[in-house]
Amino acid sequence: MGVLDSLVSLMRATVGGALVAHRTVSKPGPDGCAPLPGLPDDPRARVTAPRPDCPVEVALAALRGRWTTLVVRELLAGDPYTYSELAARLPELSDKVLSDRLAHLAAAGVVLRTRTRGRPATVTYRLTARGRELGPVLQALWDWGAAAP
Repeated sequence: MGVLDSLVSLMRATVGGALVAHRTVSKPGPDGCAPLPGLPDDPRARVTAPRPDCPVEVALAALRGRWTTLVVRELLAGDPYTYSELAARLPELSDKVLSDRLAHLAAAGVVLRTRTRGRPATVTYRLTARGRELGPVLQALWDWGAAAP
């Protein structure tokens, strides 16, 4: 099960807002300890402080920053977009923030930036395969937030 699959499973493993165990956490962990309810059977789920290699921290770091989820949402539409097309789709987003979010997403392996030679040169942005895996994660976050009291 991949990191994003685990995150989606964790987010979907709720009943009435309370986390419940699911099949990935029904047995004791490899260290003999009982798994934590609602968390994957992975030693990284037992840390006592945030760690950069924690799959949840990795996912949250990729989506950090205001506007990031909206940039990903626009790119989920499928076609590669130029910077100008993305800016037009998010008219309230400043050029500085859009540039920052695209650079961050590219560094995180979520977005692929492609420069095509020519006059003028064209730069397009599209989601990587890993970036497309964020679709269900964003949907799970939406569903969780929409159900909030």
